[in-house]
Amino acid sequence: MDMRVFIDTEFTSLHNPELISIALVAQNGAEFYGESSDFDQSLCSDFVREIVLPQLGVPAGRSMPYLELRREVQVWLGRISRRDRPVVCYDFDGDVKLLECLLGGELPSGWRHENIWTKLSSVRVDEFFAEHGHRHHALWDARANRAGMKPKAFD
Repeated sequence: MDMRVFIDTEFTSLHNPELISIALVAQNGAEFYGESSDFDQSLCSDFVREIVLPQLGVPAGRSMPYLELRREVQVWLGRISRRDRPVVCYDFDGDVKLLECLLGGELPSGWRHENIWTKLSSVRVDEFFAEHGHRHHALWDARANRAGMKPKAFD
């Protein structure tokens, strides 16, 4: 069985996407969250300024320079064995593009990626946010995607 790792990112804007934060949430409960401390805030859309930026800093202590964020993500991904057949699951193509940009290239050897947009239950995702809040925060959005999988979506 594949090890699914759900990703979400927050970024400056659709027209000038620069990574702000990234979350990786594995089926086995392992999680990674980090924020880039050196993104260009002048590129942020009004939506990002109003909704995303006020949520930064939670959890505390996860803001770091982009290159440090790259190293931490590489280490975290490296802890997952290729024998687990890891798959990065995303609901927006830009998430994988930002991850690959952060990594400086493609996913590590043995990793695959899959768009799960059609495998998500909007009802289950909405229920998750109704209970937990934090919509448009990378960590909570990645958790919501894990919770929102339709039963038997990967059978």
